Amino acid sequence: MRGLRQLSRRLLSNVPENTVYGGPKPQTPSQRFTLANLRQKYARGEPITMVTAYDYPSAVHVDQAGIDICLVGDSAAMVVHGHDTTLPVTLELMLAHCQAVARGATRPLLVGDLPFGTYEASSNQAVDSAVRVLKEGGMDAIKLEGGAPSRISAAGAIVEAGIAVMGHVGLTPQAISVLGGFRPQGRNVSSAVKVVETALALQEAGCFSVVLECVPAPVAAAATSALQIPTIGIGAGPFCSGQVLVYHDLLGMLQHPHHAKVTPKFCKQYARVGDVINKALSEYKQEVESKTFPGPSHTPYKISAKDVDGFLKELQRLGFSDAATAAAAAAENIEIASTQSTKSS
Repeated sequence: MRGLRQLSRRLLSNVPENTVYGGPKPQTPSQRFTLANLRQKYARGEPITMVTAYDYPSAVHVDQAGIDICLVGDSAAMVVHGHDTTLPVTLELMLAHCQAVARGATRPLLVGDLPFGTYEASSNQAVDSAVRVLKEGGMDAIKLEGGAPSRISAAGAIVEAGIAVMGHVGLTPQAISVLGGFRPQGRNVSSAVKVVETALALQEAGCFSVVLECVPAPVAAAATSALQIPTIGIGAGPFCSGQVLVYHDLLGMLQHPHHAKVTPKFCKQYARVGDVINKALSEYKQEVESKTFPGPSHTPYKISAKDVDGFLKELQRLGFSDAATAAAAAAENIEIASTQSTKSS
């Protein structure tokens, strides 16, 4: 029964409604990508795909593209909310993002980030936060940044509580206060060894996968070879078990000073969606100002001539003469425009 409730929750918003607003078609549970599928793909040596998304529309696109894992990252603080770091995002805000993604993506393995300040204080705090991400956020697993012994312990406690954990080493954005900013890691001997050792510690704690962020390719290759779980690279070269990029980054969605400042050097833009968006918004503005939108094809709801006459008489009776005149003129203009549109087509 509990499984049925969870399934209905994830498919609820995907049921098309017979209204003016449509919706995507539901998918079958057999299409879900699970931890078992992840392990099988890793065993076969097949690259794993992961995309970071934050809301329902992006989750639907990730789902339709067949991406293996959808990460709801605390980078939402920067990409969606305009902050300069990931630190301000709260657990409540992350839960809202997780819920939206869970409604949109029914196929991928869903992983939710534990934000800064929600798991470092104690194992109990870590487990409580992770439980909420699954129960309230609708995620399949959580991700946390490793490094300090307390974070490794937190990962172990969450795994012992029956929750799947993805680790994260290298550049860990939540630790910028210690790192001195968003700086690549593993660029000297001691730092490179620490990356590998931390990844191994996260594996020992029970993590099913580890994200390697902003480390040199040889360091990522060494960690990938040393581990018996998949590594997911981001700015870590081509030798990881899989790759992850942020939805907005890989689509080239945002072109403005703030995003230019926070877009990483390693990100490849597979499109320039932001340019398309800006062009569309400009065209919309121009058409509204020139009164060419909405035209007949975007004015679909009709009222019969008989009902228009009745409506005009009722407006006159109620003392709304100016409104009746406006309605009459609108009806005439719509009729003329519709006739011209039919002739031109």
